[in-house]
Amino acid sequence: MQVVFTGGRTQPGTTKPDEGERHPYSIIDCEPTREVILPSVIYIQKILRRRPFLIKNLENVMRRFLQSLELFEENERKKLAIFTALAFSQKLSGLPPETVFQPLLKDNLVSKGIVLSFITDFFKVYLVDNSLDDLISILKRGKMEENLLEFFPSAKRSAEGFSEHFTKEGLIPLVEYNEKKIFEVKLKEMKSALTTQIAEEVDISEVIDTVKQRVKDAKLPDIEIVRILWDVLMDAVQWSGKNQQQNANSALRQVKTWAQLLNTFCTSGKLELELVYKVQMQCYEDAKLMKLFPEIVRSLYDQDVLAEDTILHWFRKGTNPKGRQTFVKALEPFVKWLEEAEEEE
Repeated sequence: MQVVFTGGRTQPGTTKPDEGERHPYSIIDCEPTREVILPSVIYIQKILRRRPFLIKNLENVMRRFLQSLELFEENERKKLAIFTALAFSQKLSGLPPETVFQPLLKDNLVSKGIVLSFITDFFKVYLVDNSLDDLISILKRGKMEENLLEFFPSAKRSAEGFSEHFTKEGLIPLVEYNEKKIFEVKLKEMKSALTTQIAEEVDISEVIDTVKQRVKDAKLPDIEIVRILWDVLMDAVQWSGKNQQQNANSALRQVKTWAQLLNTFCTSGKLELELVYKVQMQCYEDAKLMKLFPEIVRSLYDQDVLAEDTILHWFRKGTNPKGRQTFVKALEPFVKWLEEAEEEE
């Protein structure tokens, strides 16, 4: 297999001299473009179909070359990256992702930026014919999806460094994917911390401080905070099967206990409306809570979490259709009371 890569047999970092006629499919000798290198990939694919016993040989050659990247010229490393990307793109048998990614993680290769350059060329070529989901699938199989920063020299090993590098290289979808992943991790961590505090009945002022600190550190948007708070509070409720009254009492008790927490972060009509939508979705998705919608909204109003304008806006112009017709009808008596009180004032 090494003959196809170099046109002849190799010794560390070079080809052996005086080997006679060179092989026509030499990846190292050709131009560093996907169009020129693709025939070599197809050629190897045909060989492996006829001689599957060579699959292990291909794997060993790739591992040896990748562990020795620093011994190749920059242009040669680019050709190897293009070949590797095309090999995965063509689903070349005998090339497990871990065979490619794990040998790259040698400290000396990473610290010199050789690995980052290689993997960038790999990503760019692979994504010409494949989707980002396909790339993520390969990274997962190679046990690298969670560890992409390991390709970076230590000085650049940060979320900012990741975004800056791949944005510059035109790989915006990969940057967006990574930022979304980081964001989801931060949300998960915050939800976990709040779940623990609420289960332990920590003082409400301490919980508020925790939320504020995490919002500041992780730059989480207000709308996500409202969603998380409601989910965490309702997850902590001890629901009692089909007993509607007990469920209602438990939910309303939770709202009353933690109203100050909700109030602290529902700081605008938009955020209050988002909270109503969260209540709507929960009651729609959980049959045992379907009839609790008007009681929960009323309780949130009584605790000054929801303003009258917010409730009336949802009632008249709400945009989420799930269960809306049922909930609007259920809320009619309360809305009528609000409107009459408004007229009296």
